[in-house]
Amino acid sequence: MERYRTPRPGTRHRTRRLRTPHHATRRLRTALLALAAASGLLLTACGAGGSGSNSNKASDSSNRTGFPAPAPQNSRATGEQKDGEDSFASPSPTPDYLSTFALDVDTASYGYARRTLAAGGRPDPATIRPEEFVNSFRQDYERPDGNGFTVTVDGARTDEKDWSLVRVGLATRPATDTGERPPAALTFVIDISGSMSEPGRLDLAQKSLDTMTDRLRDDDSVAIVTFSDKAEQVLPMTRLGGHRGEIHDAIDGLEPTYSTNLGAGVETGYATAVEGRRENATNRVVLVSDALANDGDTDPDSILERISSARREYGITLFGVGVGSDYGDALMERLADKGDGHTVYVSAEDDARKVFCQDLPQNIDLTARDAKAQVAFDPETVEDFRLVGYDDRRVADDDFRNDRVDGGEVGPGHTVTALYAVHTRPGADGHLATATVRWLDPDTRDPHEKSGELETGALRDSLWEAGPRFQVTAVAAYFADALRQGDERWTTLPGDPGLGELQDRAEQLAKKTEDKDVQQLAEAIAQAHRDQG
Repeated sequence: MERYRTPRPGTRHRTRRLRTPHHATRRLRTALLALAAASGLLLTACGAGGSGSNSNKASDSSNRTGFPAPAPQNSRATGEQKDGEDSFASPSPTPDYLSTFALDVDTASYGYARRTLAAGGRPDPATIRPEEFVNSFRQDYERPDGNGFTVTVDGARTDEKDWSLVRVGLATRPATDTGERPPAALTFVIDISGSMSEPGRLDLAQKSLDTMTDRLRDDDSVAIVTFSDKAEQVLPMTRLGGHRGEIHDAIDGLEPTYSTNLGAGVETGYATAVEGRRENATNRVVLVSDALANDGDTDPDSILERISSARREYGITLFGVGVGSDYGDALMERLADKGDGHTVYVSAEDDARKVFCQDLPQNIDLTARDAKAQVAFDPETVEDFRLVGYDDRRVADDDFRNDRVDGGEVGPGHTVTALYAVHTRPGADGHLATATVRWLDPDTRDPHEKSGELETGALRDSLWEAGPRFQVTAVAAYFADALRQGDERWTTLPGDPGLGELQDRAEQLAKKTEDKDVQQLAEAIAQAHRDQG
């Protein structure tokens, strides 16, 4: 069913139905048999997870030497796995039915689309990343007690025959009060080029940073680097305790100047972060910019290469904050993805306050490094499938357990959602999919995995009879899909209701959930619908 195939422009790996060479398959089978023989050495623990349906099961395992196959064809949700149970008994599925991607908690694409629509424009389809729309909304997943994830797999049938939407949901532990997290060493790299003089750019960043400075703990540290045509260290790494006045003065003294040498800013920022690096603290670079680079090195891969040793040796991650009505989305997204971080976009004071004063302080800590997910669809029940979004985050299936291949960095309080359009075989009955997440412990770098499963019988009969949060996920995905129309690389998702019905659904969900974010979604859809008319 080629109709719903996702295009893969500019990527090295196929994004669905990835075929494995015969010699690689033989090696994989040999490795699995060897691991099966050693299964008595593995420590496997299982726990309940998912949506609460008895057709959904989550299991957990961690070991330095091997793991259960992430996607057994004949696995069934029969309850909790018993200690010591041989989890290698089931063979791996056909590679054509695997989908693997690095986790992503970015939301910048949705924020920038909302801003563009509110200003009477239409977002460029190239800036629409559906996963960032989906991940902008609160979910109802259970959360783990410690580091790592819970896994929820659920789904509902669409109005198009034999097509369903399947949601794979991953959740980390709740964010703790700031007093319970490790201290932070934050290097703010702030764009003070001429384009940042527009209202809602540098002035918004200054207000937010001033408020954040008052809310950070005394044992946190802050450094400030600015850049225009050149980069300058304005403030070396400085403890908050006893120095808040000095930090406020540095923030308030920022003024827009000349061109945008973003490469110099990032390089100087990482050098400052390394120089001020603190042991047993979370060391992070926070880039605040409209990303309209027009001076010096403007190639994201080249910029990242210049800071690669700081990223890899010291584990310093990048948090990108985009601002401005004209915004270099592609550059910022590339920097954050390859810089082991993520991006957000702020367009108003409320957005900025939430990012700087709530999200960033609470999520300074990490609960998982290099996190990847792999979903295995059962060929006996599934004819075709499509991952919605994650086009720049696809990973070769064989690299799921290759910990040298970058995944996503995820902190507490986060959820990650992947939505699939799944074409089931006529009359399909039984196991539908198994989703597995793999991550490295942020402290020990030990690998861990957790899985969840879905049966065809657990699919809701109608998308609009599913739970409210599932419906919000679907509405966000359909909205992103609608904004990408007109670009011949993309085809419509199955069951697309159109913007008019989407607007009605979103307004009903906003009332039902009493969620301000869902109300903003309804307003954005209404604006797009008016523009379409």
